[in-house]
Amino acid sequence: MKSRPVLVYDGDCAFCTTAVHFIERRVRPRCEISPWQFADLDALGTTQQRAEYELLWVTPIGTIDGGAQAVARLLLSAGRGWAVLGALLSLPPLRWVAHGVYRLVANNRERMPGGTPACALPAADRRPPSAT
Repeated sequence: MKSRPVLVYDGDCAFCTTAVHFIERRVRPRCEISPWQFADLDALGTTQQRAEYELLWVTPIGTIDGGAQAVARLLLSAGRGWAVLGALLSLPPLRWVAHGVYRLVANNRERMPGGTPACALPAADRRPPSAT
């Protein structure tokens, strides 16, 4: 069992990788950080389809938050002023706004600064993965 949360991101996406490097340097969340391509997704309790779709925050007990709520959890773990922002992103209506902004960015990440055509999600993967 992991003793720290794990942040799982798309290591093939230049935009995602750039964002995670910023998070590591500036935010400093208390977690392990791994591209899904090198993570044991089965052990983490998730799938490749979900990891391709959104950023994931996996707790040591196996709870998984995705997308904007994964961002909120990582901010909470960083403490200081970041935790205040994470708490705000966890509360309605900011939670709903954060979800919408996250999906807009994630669905268009190839168009974001640092993004490349390799960052694009296939149209079929732009919908939430079905629960299995």
